Amino acid sequence: MSDQNHGETVWPAGYRINPRHQDLPQDLIEKFREIPVAVAGDCMGRSIGTMGLNAYHGARIMCGQAVTVRVRPGDNLMVHKAMMMAGPGDVIIIDGGADVSQAVIGGLIRTTAMTKKLGGFVIDGAIRDLAEWAEGEMPVFARGHTHRGPSKDGPGEINVAVCVGGLVVQPGDLILGDLDGVIAIPAADAAALLPKALAHLEREAKIRKTNLEGTSDPERFDAILRAKGLPV
Repeated sequence: MSDQNHGETVWPAGYRINPRHQDLPQDLIEKFREIPVAVAGDCMGRSIGTMGLNAYHGARIMCGQAVTVRVRPGDNLMVHKAMMMAGPGDVIIIDGGADVSQAVIGGLIRTTAMTKKLGGFVIDGAIRDLAEWAEGEMPVFARGHTHRGPSKDGPGEINVAVCVGGLVVQPGDLILGDLDGVIAIPAADAAALLPKALAHLEREAKIRKTNLEGTSDPERFDAILRAKGLPV
């Protein structure tokens, strides 16, 4: 247990448990469920999102706020605690140090997550029980998989800044995941990003239509080539 020091919690070395995030409006989260990760990424500069993580659950969309966990590679004690703290729709983000020698989560954790109606998992580490995850009801993105199971010894931290697949995630970030990858939208930016993403989708729909009709205008590409001094 932790001691109290001038009203602040003093955690044992290697441990920290911060409160759960504030909730974004549920209707905002549901609207983002219709936004592809690639579109959100385009609207955020095209250079953000996970690298090296794979979807193990099929094509189901992941969308929810982040409960973050940093664990010792191959240990899931604090993952269990984070799941106790998480609310329906929350996505558990696990910084496992990119280690794939031991699975951090598996089928039993998946069953608990489904009962609690969590939004999914993103883990820079390994999972196991692939046949269960492949049923597709619980999204999971991971760096790899192995049959070797986890320890439950700690230490670990909950609701701190973490890094998964090169993506920094803060507690409460809005997490989007699809077959293209995973992206984190800062909670404070989500409302302003939504209309930009919807406008981007509309522009893409118009371009797709002209591509299908064979009436796309090459002038915009020719203009770029001319600006670079290339022949058109």
